[in-house]
Amino acid sequence: MKKSLLALAALTAFAGVASAQSSVTLFGVVDVSIRTVDNDNGSRTSMATGGNASNRLGFRGVEDLGGGLRAGFWIEGDMTPDNGTAGGQTWLRRSTVSLMGGFGELRLGRDYTPSFWNHAVFDPFGNVGVGSQLNLIGGASVYSTLVRTNNTVGYFLPAMGGLYGQVQVGLDEGEAAGSDIGYVGGRIGYAAGPVNVAVAYGETKPPHPASGPTSKAGNVGASFNMGFMTLMGQYHEYKAGSNKLNNFLVGGTVPLGKGTLKLSGAQTEIKFASGAKPKSTQFAVGYVYDLSKRTALYATGSVVDNDTGLGFVAGGGGKARAPVTGFSSTGYEFGVRHSF
Repeated sequence: MKKSLLALAALTAFAGVASAQSSVTLFGVVDVSIRTVDNDNGSRTSMATGGNASNRLGFRGVEDLGGGLRAGFWIEGDMTPDNGTAGGQTWLRRSTVSLMGGFGELRLGRDYTPSFWNHAVFDPFGNVGVGSQLNLIGGASVYSTLVRTNNTVGYFLPAMGGLYGQVQVGLDEGEAAGSDIGYVGGRIGYAAGPVNVAVAYGETKPPHPASGPTSKAGNVGASFNMGFMTLMGQYHEYKAGSNKLNNFLVGGTVPLGKGTLKLSGAQTEIKFASGAKPKSTQFAVGYVYDLSKRTALYATGSVVDNDTGLGFVAGGGGKARAPVTGFSSTGYEFGVRHSF
């Protein structure tokens, strides 16, 4: 009996050591809203997802290899809780494996591009919902590397005071014309105290010249926490051949009661090869009320005004379809978000 108890105690101790050296976490976000988008030629009310945070289901883990070296993985996929599907289920949001240590982090797999991060970090609405600055970007990057890309090799700097940064290469695997491959980019920033500022640049090369021109993306973003309010701003430039898109945003977040007030104004100007320079502007306001650390209620409204030649819409909804341009679009939504 005593031997059995000793054996059980030894196994328990061993399991405790093993669990301390390796961990796996299940995480996710469930976010659903009622959204209405009203364009000049019609409106639509629908149940939308991701108005405050992108819906996701994921697994991540870290193993201590000793000597300051760790291994990690992160797989994350989309969910659409309005209809119960799970995007396939694929893991297109992120699928990476890493080695981490005093040297920083080496990361392989499908990941966010460095040139995307300033969109998310310095937007009061976190680039989701009817208030997202991405409403005025659309497919500006020409290829699908605006947010993520495949087959990447990335390196992240270790903790260096307030300095942070990364470089990334998306390998060209010789896929068919039209594939979105051949990305290279980097981002460098500094965050300390109330200040956070970063610059980024990325290029996407098509697999074949017939697929189109090289797409170039450059941006800068910054925020300043004044205590009663955090100011945010960002500027982006996208180039593809003779076309150029310039975009800027000014906004902020204000702690208010048990929640946060969000405000932003953004503008996009596209310079076409023809010489035309139409503009689109967006103004957005929202409030997030925290019921707990994990659960929140939110309301957001935005107005987009397009010059002739452009057709951006609030939240990507409504009945406007090409070649309709030059219209106004109003979007608003009310939702609940829970993270786990």
